[in-house]
Amino acid sequence: MSFQMSTTRFADYFVVCGLDTDTGLEPDQLSGDNLQCPPLDRPFKSKVLQHVPENVPGNPFDKDAVGMLCMPSGLGFNTQKESKRPRFHSFLITKEDGSRVFGSAFTFFEEVRDKKICAAMQTLQHMYRAQPDDDLEEENQSSLQLRHSPKVTKRSSPRQSIKVFDSQTDTLFVTKCLCLITQYPFVTAQREYLRQLYEAIEKPLKSHLPLECYVYNILLEVPLPPPGRSLKFYGVSRPVFTQRPISITTITHGVSELPLFDFSLWDLCRYLEVKDLILLFTSVLLEHQILLYSCDYQKLMTVAECINVLTFPFTWQHVYVPILPASLTHFLDAPVPFIMGLHHGREKRSELSLPSEANMCFVDIDDKTVDVPEDLPPFPHHQELKEELVRAINLYKASLSIDTSKTSSPKKSGSNKEESAITRNESWTNMPEKMELLRQSEAFAKISAIAKKTGVWTSIEEFSDKSEKERELEVKDPSSMGQRQIDHLKFNNMIREIFLNHFLHLFSSYETFVIQPTQDMESWLTNRETMQNFDKAAFLSDQPEAYLPFMSSFTETQMFATLIDNKILSHFDEVDPNLRVFDSRLKILRERLGEHITHTYAPCTTIEDTENMLEKRVVYIDHVSPRPHALENLTDPATVESGFFPRIETSIMNVEISQQSSKRESAMWRRKDRTLQHSEHIQLTSEQREKYLQDARHKHVRQPKLTDMSAAGVMQTNWKFVETLLQEIKNKTKRMLVEKMGHEAIELGHGDANINGVEENTMIASLCEMLERIWSHGLQSKKGKSALWSHLLSYLELQDCHYGNQCLDSNRLAPPVLRLPIHKRTRVQFTSIRSLYNCLCSNVSVMSLSPEGIQDQPSQIKTHRRKGSTGRIELPTLNPLPSSLAYDMRKVQQMVDIRTDVGHARAWVRLALEKKMLESHLKELLSDADLLRNLYKRYAFLRCEDEREQFLFHLLSLNAVDYFSYTNSFLNTVVPYKVLIYPSPKFGCSTTSANPWISFAGQQGETGVIDIPKGCLEFNVEHKNLGILTTLRIGHDNTGLTPRWLVEYVLVRNELTGHLYKFPCGRWLGKMVDDGSTERLLVAQLLPQHSDTYDLDLAVAASPPNKALSPNSPKKSPDSGSLSIPEIQERLGHAINNLVKHFYKPEKERGNLTYLLCGDQGLVHCLELVFQYGFRSSRLFRNKFFIWDYLEKVKQHFENVLTGEVRQPISDGAKAAYWIYCNFLNKINSATESVGKDGKFQIFVCVGIRDHLLQKLLPFVANSPVTAQMYEENSFLRNYSHINYLVHILGTLEEFQITLESSLLRGLEI
Repeated sequence: MSFQMSTTRFADYFVVCGLDTDTGLEPDQLSGDNLQCPPLDRPFKSKVLQHVPENVPGNPFDKDAVGMLCMPSGLGFNTQKESKRPRFHSFLITKEDGSRVFGSAFTFFEEVRDKKICAAMQTLQHMYRAQPDDDLEEENQSSLQLRHSPKVTKRSSPRQSIKVFDSQTDTLFVTKCLCLITQYPFVTAQREYLRQLYEAIEKPLKSHLPLECYVYNILLEVPLPPPGRSLKFYGVSRPVFTQRPISITTITHGVSELPLFDFSLWDLCRYLEVKDLILLFTSVLLEHQILLYSCDYQKLMTVAECINVLTFPFTWQHVYVPILPASLTHFLDAPVPFIMGLHHGREKRSELSLPSEANMCFVDIDDKTVDVPEDLPPFPHHQELKEELVRAINLYKASLSIDTSKTSSPKKSGSNKEESAITRNESWTNMPEKMELLRQSEAFAKISAIAKKTGVWTSIEEFSDKSEKERELEVKDPSSMGQRQIDHLKFNNMIREIFLNHFLHLFSSYETFVIQPTQDMESWLTNRETMQNFDKAAFLSDQPEAYLPFMSSFTETQMFATLIDNKILSHFDEVDPNLRVFDSRLKILRERLGEHITHTYAPCTTIEDTENMLEKRVVYIDHVSPRPHALENLTDPATVESGFFPRIETSIMNVEISQQSSKRESAMWRRKDRTLQHSEHIQLTSEQREKYLQDARHKHVRQPKLTDMSAAGVMQTNWKFVETLLQEIKNKTKRMLVEKMGHEAIELGHGDANINGVEENTMIASLCEMLERIWSHGLQSKKGKSALWSHLLSYLELQDCHYGNQCLDSNRLAPPVLRLPIHKRTRVQFTSIRSLYNCLCSNVSVMSLSPEGIQDQPSQIKTHRRKGSTGRIELPTLNPLPSSLAYDMRKVQQMVDIRTDVGHARAWVRLALEKKMLESHLKELLSDADLLRNLYKRYAFLRCEDEREQFLFHLLSLNAVDYFSYTNSFLNTVVPYKVLIYPSPKFGCSTTSANPWISFAGQQGETGVIDIPKGCLEFNVEHKNLGILTTLRIGHDNTGLTPRWLVEYVLVRNELTGHLYKFPCGRWLGKMVDDGSTERLLVAQLLPQHSDTYDLDLAVAASPPNKALSPNSPKKSPDSGSLSIPEIQERLGHAINNLVKHFYKPEKERGNLTYLLCGDQGLVHCLELVFQYGFRSSRLFRNKFFIWDYLEKVKQHFENVLTGEVRQPISDGAKAAYWIYCNFLNKINSATESVGKDGKFQIFVCVGIRDHLLQKLLPFVANSPVTAQMYEENSFLRNYSHINYLVHILGTLEEFQITLESSLLRGLEI
């Protein structure tokens, strides 16, 4: 018979599982061959002995699944010698339609009284013990290991450690299980009810009703509490409480509660340390394979359910088996994301052999360890999350754990305070109390029996710490939940609110990037595969750089895609309940923090609101269920014997409930919660929507349809897959080009400044994933973690064999040069010459030669070389880098910070892309047709010639833009830099007699001072990756007979990426020449990449002369005299505008600030034009007079005024400005002995802009008498309107925090 109104009942089924004495002992063949195990350790098949009712509409009884999960390891046998402590665990069954049914199982040991079973066990024992002793070691391998674990290698144990049964002296016990099946996970209430039912058979009392009355009550009379209501029902000896959160559909304003969850998050926090919990949480979000490992089934279920609920509003979309039965361990081979729980016995973690662990998150719950994949990105705000969790745990530690003053062990010294507060307490919420431990102790049971016979005591309760009054109160019927249960619910609520608050901050603007459909639902579903529903590129570009490793991966997961799908479907159908709660919380967050929420994290503020709703519900119980009562139609009740659960009478419970009773029950709830009940039971699963969701999931993993297994069908399926890959690579490269060129257009002043492209690192990572998918298609067999790298290694190995490991032609390599160490002004003597490296396979770095050795080395290939170098010194030459695939592979293999195949493959792709050789390298790789045939099946993408050519053509288009995908990603890699110095040919390319030095810097750091041997113009430097180079400082100590040195420019090449930087100079270095500077700061110019040497010559020669020079002297600025004041103002406006745009860009998109200040048309150059315009002595003294001389004269005048030598009325403000100005110049003079006058002016401008002093000091400088003496009347500085314009335009920079590059000031503290 069936029940009516089944969805309104608390429990659907009551089940009893155990040993079927009619069929006897049946080996569990699904667990494998276990004949070599001792009989008491073998898995025997358990069966469902009883279940009531027969069937429930909408929830048919699955006998096999329930029997398997109630006793996942089969029947367990013990004797009176072993522990017989009862155990509880919960489980779930996932149906084909995705719905879930929850079960709670209470397992205990029951004495075996069937003589046939005892005799059979005795026979098996004799057969086992009769085996030869010399076979014991082999046969006992699995005796102590869990019967259903995957492959475990275990050494044998002594025979005396094996459990033995003797029917003459031992009592045999077997496990039996009581189970409740429900549609909602009311775990706490179900555990309490089953415990009381077990206590009723363990210690039967005359006051107890027949067992059928309690089962009838829980199945037929205890209702399902509607949303927002609490329920009290009765077990055997005491009431049981439960509650259900209010539904979002009934809340018109205020904070909505989170969905029902009744597992203990407190248990999760004591099973795992906080840092490991966050790692597990991150792995689940990124949909890795998650394997939970424990000897306790309930721990497996608790951790799985808890970590799953913390991902709200997202839901796990893949394989989910929290308790993996023994017969299903082969599921661990599945190459898909999963969450599985693996039970183990007494074997160790090291003895477990799993199919694959490279991308697996392994959680050993018992040892409190979590092993995650190496490349797991950190969760955003993980430190704030950890601190919030620690505070929450410390808040509830006193109430949820047993008194630690008596049971806690001393904490170890030196341990982290926060972690010790969480993880090192030995007393926790589920630890049995003293009375329970006494009841479960077999030794105490024996002592108790003797004591009762002798009259020492009459009851175990005499040992209770509770007073008589407390025991009396305990017997009374409480009207509300106990405080401990309430605290568990509050703690659950607090932890869930904290995790949800992090998601709210991370995805506060997600709705902005959802691409809403413009057609109806049917049309949208029809065209779904060709449409994009979320703008991931724009979303990621809006994220802080620190979030990108996690966010770029998370937005590709199925759980994120499902949330976005539900958001779009909400326009056509009812809103998904999880999404409704999330959106309502977002609305509250925006009301509190504003519409535009920043990426800074704000602590959770909704905990108190939801806690108040919870506390009100659990303190004042809404409904009390009828007590269990005697059943009128119960004719043959089961007889209860101590320790035995009998076969109960089920006929009365299988009779259909009368229509009148059903209506009365239904009407009661409808009057109370009509709206709540209706909203709760609405099912949003139309066939069309479900079909769409399933198709979307399959589409995400790109699984081909295999419905037609004929040869033609398989060929057609693979052909469609090839076409899909080709279309995807076309779209990918096009998108990368548009985004990159869009940025470059903005840099050039074109296009819309509001365009935000994808973070470059995200785009490159997406391209790497695409290449891996292409190289994985149609593989004959997978040899490593990366299909692309495996192919590259195979190709390289063939090349080595083809050339017989012979050395390559040394002419293909760059010539050997000096390698200079980096140090702080420490001179190094070069006394030895290192040997050449002339073999590409030899992994030997570029070696050192003396300058004479460099001259003697003949150049046999065309190289970049200065024309007309006929002086005393031969100018250096720049040979092109090797362009072979093998050369780049060797460089990647030498990277010590990469240890995986996937990491090597991605580094190689990034390097090739940055060198604009990705297409040529892959073309070379795919040119080996024999290798392709050996590695790939005929239908593979890489063996489709036409599609392969189109694929390479699309990759070739990426050469149109510049990527720094390698330079910006591997910051810890040691990079070799080649430095070439080119003196001016006007003086015979002569060098200096002084001791020269050089240092250069990039966006990621600087080298420090590098001493250069005299006469050496070419050398190599190895240093940690500096990023994109920005500045170079060159100088000498001004010693010797001819120290002065005229340097025209310096070239620096990154020997890994091939990027060539030119640093124009064109100035003298030396005292008594030019402006007297012995060092110059040069600004980098990145030259276009050219594989042809002739083009390289043109690129260097065509670079703008004297545009980004070291600070210009008047004679080096030929356009200063020809420019008018409006033209100078226009240039100044452009320079300031470029600085303002720089700071308004996102930080990760900003360019080189040093170039904007000191480079071509930078602010320093424009202010030079301002100060040079209208010099009164320009015709007589121009070659000897510098701007710094003018500033020094102004300083001298200010000092005379301050000391009283010049009498002049002065205000307090002017006096302060005079003092600041003089102090400013004195600091520059004292800190920059080797810097010339133009260099000092540059520092004056840069530091003045940084400290926002320049615009405040210039009016006082212009109004000084020195200005009238040195400038003509029509000069820029003597026109008050022009000065006001200058002060106003410089004032626009006051709102920005300007940080100067350390190389700009060379470590000077000014």
